[in-house]
Amino acid sequence: MTSHDKPIAHLLARFAADQRANPMLVERFGEDIHGRIVDVLGNSLAATTTAVFPVTSTVVRTWGGAPHATAIGLNQRVPTASATFHNGTLAHALDFDDTHLPSVLHPSASVIPAVIATAEAVDASYDALVAAAAVGIEITNRLGMAGYDEALGNSVFFERGLHATSICGTLGSAVAVAMLLGGDQDVIGHAIGIAASMGAGLLEANRTGGTVKKVHCGWAAHAGTVAAELAVAGLTGPPTVLEGRFGFLQAHCGDRVDLAALTDDLGTGWTLGDVGFKPYPCNIYTHPVIDAALMLRERGITADQLDWVEAGVAKPTLRTIAEPPEKKASPTTGYEAQFSGPYAFAAAMLGGGGLGVGLQDFTDAAAVEPQRRALAGRVRMVESDTATAAFPRRISCVLRYGTQQGQEGEIAIPVNRGFGARTLTADEHLMKFRSNASTALPAPQVEALEKALQRLPQTSMTDLMSGLRELSPSHGSPDRKGY
Repeated sequence: MTSHDKPIAHLLARFAADQRANPMLVERFGEDIHGRIVDVLGNSLAATTTAVFPVTSTVVRTWGGAPHATAIGLNQRVPTASATFHNGTLAHALDFDDTHLPSVLHPSASVIPAVIATAEAVDASYDALVAAAAVGIEITNRLGMAGYDEALGNSVFFERGLHATSICGTLGSAVAVAMLLGGDQDVIGHAIGIAASMGAGLLEANRTGGTVKKVHCGWAAHAGTVAAELAVAGLTGPPTVLEGRFGFLQAHCGDRVDLAALTDDLGTGWTLGDVGFKPYPCNIYTHPVIDAALMLRERGITADQLDWVEAGVAKPTLRTIAEPPEKKASPTTGYEAQFSGPYAFAAAMLGGGGLGVGLQDFTDAAAVEPQRRALAGRVRMVESDTATAAFPRRISCVLRYGTQQGQEGEIAIPVNRGFGARTLTADEHLMKFRSNASTALPAPQVEALEKALQRLPQTSMTDLMSGLRELSPSHGSPDRKGY
């Protein structure tokens, strides 16, 4: 069970309650959380132009209820839990969301939408927003690490086909929302206990198709919000919900769990520094393959010169970006292309946008472009011992290639862009936001939103989202002015 005198949920709840009153938290993490809000809003605006937007916007409008929070892309408020579902879905829909290693979680895509909607609904201060977001992300990451098996070199969640992002993100979101709703330590603990019955997500869609994964983070944000609201209203959860015989970790990971990951250095050691930002809108396992292709282009080698390509990646990633080989070599939609190593290589060699590969490279039309398909068909995905040894603390690739002229070469990518020493610069962050936002908004409104986001520490989320509702997405009302 646990070596502590108190259940783990109690310790996490006490941590959350303590951090809410920590005056140093904004100084330490204010800039980081601000960057994650900007990243999530940019990703979400871009996702309003995709097929998932009318799905979730239709659903949340039919749900009805008291309007307290903004649904991105709509010029109206909806109930807070509805907004978190819609916005969390948009945050994850393009697979452009930040990532924690080695758990391979996307913590902000659920926690930040839950925080934004709740902070807007209760008109929370910026300090309260930062504390809730930092703690929610921290708990999400720690839950992911509790299911990380060092000997296996992978997440037990993923080995079982479970989407740890949505499962753990539900609990992280619940804690963040409970903090913003003013819940005390007991209420936060019950929010954890309730949310543990609500986290869900399966990864089969990554292998064989379907768009359900797009709503995983939306559902996590929604379920976490509902769990917190229920706890505030008086519902209770089991105290040993995390470590118990019929608890969260046993149910999802069996006996292969690291309970110490939940509480070691809690409050002193933080995981936010291990959460990197994605430069490319696709599954993170494809990123070092893209990095290698871009480097190949820098060497002056073009797609039509290539005779064969062998991309060596970590063994656990092959099931996501390489199997089944026939399907990965010829994706039929842009969404399928986001989870294809061969296509990612072709996109990087033949396309280009954003920070090297952009949203336009993952449209349905781009996915079936004959030249890209032909090049993807020449890419063989294999295991690299080096990449496997580094995984998942680093996502790496060893790319070998041969040209029609008989030239052979190798490119090693020890760590994917956006992480470690290759973290994105401030200019790259801004470029990503502008590129994403401009897919939904005209340039003057992107500039207005950018300026409003810069003022966020001095204003409220209520004011920011009010201005966002008044903007005019390309699919919305052209007479809206905003800010």
